[in-house]
Amino acid sequence: MKKTIRNLEISGKKVIIRCDFNVPIKDGKIIDDNRIKMSLETIKYAVDKGAKVILMSHLGRVKEEKDLKKNDLSLVGKRLANLLNKKITFVSKTRGTELEQAINKMINGDVLLVQNTRYEDLFMEKESSNDQELSSYWASLGDLFVNDAFGTIHRAHASNVGIASKLPNCIGFLVEKEFNSLSILNNPSKPFILILGGSKVSDKIGIIDNMIEKVDKIIIGGGMAFTFLKAKGLNIGTSIVDLDSIEYCSNLISKYPDKIILPIDFNFSTGMDETLPNRIDKIDNILDNEMGLDIGPETIKLFKENLGNAKTVLWNGPMGVYEIEKYSIGTRKILELLVLLDITCILGGGDIVAAASKFNLKDSVTHASTGGGATLEYLEGKKLPGLEIIGDLN
Repeated sequence: MKKTIRNLEISGKKVIIRCDFNVPIKDGKIIDDNRIKMSLETIKYAVDKGAKVILMSHLGRVKEEKDLKKNDLSLVGKRLANLLNKKITFVSKTRGTELEQAINKMINGDVLLVQNTRYEDLFMEKESSNDQELSSYWASLGDLFVNDAFGTIHRAHASNVGIASKLPNCIGFLVEKEFNSLSILNNPSKPFILILGGSKVSDKIGIIDNMIEKVDKIIIGGGMAFTFLKAKGLNIGTSIVDLDSIEYCSNLISKYPDKIILPIDFNFSTGMDETLPNRIDKIDNILDNEMGLDIGPETIKLFKENLGNAKTVLWNGPMGVYEIEKYSIGTRKILELLVLLDITCILGGGDIVAAASKFNLKDSVTHASTGGGATLEYLEGKKLPGLEIIGDLN
């Protein structure tokens, strides 16, 4: 068991908390602040204990100069101040005299937010490569380190593994909650059903291979369903296909014919544009110039029948292009069913959590993970560098 923030004496200490404030921003506005809200418990705890709280996070990717402005963390600082109802000192630099002086002026209970850690990726990717000089510098700014960024816990970056390797460390409440929830899947109530959507089969091979013997069924929707259907010899029109994974899908269907549940009808169109006409039909009747953009009503019925007696469901990836209203029905209908059932339902981060938020259903499931990639790697059985570096309880 890893140390948590409860296990360290933080009063009067400079506590660096690595958060995940990687929120979607459009036209200069935060459009979903869920990740900020999920960090509040750990931040408030540190403030209430009288720590000097230094917050760090990445936002987007910084590859060239033009990425700096659009990935400025100042917007997050303003939203965080409103949510905490507390002044936040924002420092627009990731290192240097301005940052050091601001930290030295802090008193117990103060909160300071450092500029986007990926600003350091502009030259030589120092953040993402876990540069040791940068890690040492950031560690010198604090006394203790708390990793509460589950979304990057599968990465070895300077702001998580780097700092943690040089300071007394622990995890925060969000990371603790994530692993407590996901650990349910180690011994799930049966029947245990895995729902997979999204576009590429190759992204899900690890989780399929690790869980195929543990689950009772795998329901497959989204774009990845077409790779399975093509592996069965069906015409899929212009639908998305992962050509490198066709053989894998064929072998999986042959070995586990009773476990793999595939769609039978779709909402078709000639392009991913909401203004184009669409129609619903069986996969057998797809036209050569059409693509499937959502599962159809017969598939929704089929999936519901297979989910009816489930006790545990893990879901990663939506059933269709949920961002477009007329292609969001499959994802929404299955979510609506799951929240009505008396089951353990875990959403594995990424787009399915975003979809659940859009439909106001996120808070009705057992757990909605804040990290898609981290969740997948955990469920694949991989070691997570950001967790491995954290000290264990004696």
